[in-house]
Amino acid sequence: MKIENSLALFNKIASDPYDYIKTLKEKTNKKIIGSTCTYTPEEIVLAAGAHPFRISGQAQNLSAADAHIQAYGCSMVRCMLEDGLSGDLNFLDGVVFPHSCDSIQRLSDIWRLNIPSLHFDILLPVKLDSQLSQNYFAKVIKRFKSDIEEALDTSISDKDISEAIHLMNQIRTALGQLYTLRAANPALIKGADMAAIVKASMVMDKEELLVELNKLITLLSKIEKKNDARKRILISGSICSHPDIYQIIENKDAVVVWDDLCSGSRYFEGLISETENPYIAISERFTNRFVCPAKHIRADFQLDNMKRLIADHRIEAVLFIFVKFCEPFSFDYPDIKNELEKMNMPYLMVEMDQHNRIDEQLRTRIDTLLEIMQF
Repeated sequence: MKIENSLALFNKIASDPYDYIKTLKEKTNKKIIGSTCTYTPEEIVLAAGAHPFRISGQAQNLSAADAHIQAYGCSMVRCMLEDGLSGDLNFLDGVVFPHSCDSIQRLSDIWRLNIPSLHFDILLPVKLDSQLSQNYFAKVIKRFKSDIEEALDTSISDKDISEAIHLMNQIRTALGQLYTLRAANPALIKGADMAAIVKASMVMDKEELLVELNKLITLLSKIEKKNDARKRILISGSICSHPDIYQIIENKDAVVVWDDLCSGSRYFEGLISETENPYIAISERFTNRFVCPAKHIRADFQLDNMKRLIADHRIEAVLFIFVKFCEPFSFDYPDIKNELEKMNMPYLMVEMDQHNRIDEQLRTRIDTLLEIMQF
């Protein structure tokens, strides 16, 4: 199998995830459980014999969603709601709403009132830095397990959960290997292709996904490393749904070698213990990984994580991509910005709506950042 064929598969699924899921449902007759955030414990969904599917939101026209959510609301949430209201997500049997931020909590309320499907709320703790929150989180996971058992009329054993944990650990390890390979040799895969791999990983049948990831790793591992003098960029934020950004950067003699995104490394970072109580183990991964700013560990956590990523991956500039009106990510930005300035690290912050295309103004701003890096 050629690398081009492998990448084509991931790109096809990432470009039309709804079509893939409809086909998967017809073939397997599995229940499809949508999720709205990376805080969804996919292991529990898998253990129930269902398929977890990350809703990314494909809508371009948000007329129906605007009747329920103000125009200055999170565009990612509005896109998901638009797809639900329009019927594009009718293949879903249920949806999981982890209470990770205010916008998703409100989306849960609106969805429950307007879109018929099984409905799962996961009431997450906000502070994750105490044993009390850890114990509470584990109970939340166990409650979700009971809720999905009742809703799907099934029984989930600890063995089922252990097998799902093992499978997801293998997938996360494989995605981490791909990121590491590319960081060491950025010419292996284009940035847009890497983003498509992660997006497809949130969609694909997990057994099929693991096979395809391992095939790609085997192919890439055989390629000799080349010197790459391009400037090394880190993208930070919640999601990056605009693959053109990677092409813009690569056209300017630079390359994104790592990210700190919910649509990127935050999805696969951190493994789950396979020896502990499964509910505690799952909750520990969520509290020990690179948590998003909607959750709190300590005041300087996001800053320390940023500095570590810069050092580990020899980052030469940081591009912050924030969804407009996303308050949690905006709260930490001033402190991180000030520290980057002390480090003489070039940076740029851009705010984007998920459903809008990249305009010339944004292209110019990114070009300016990359030109600054040349001096």
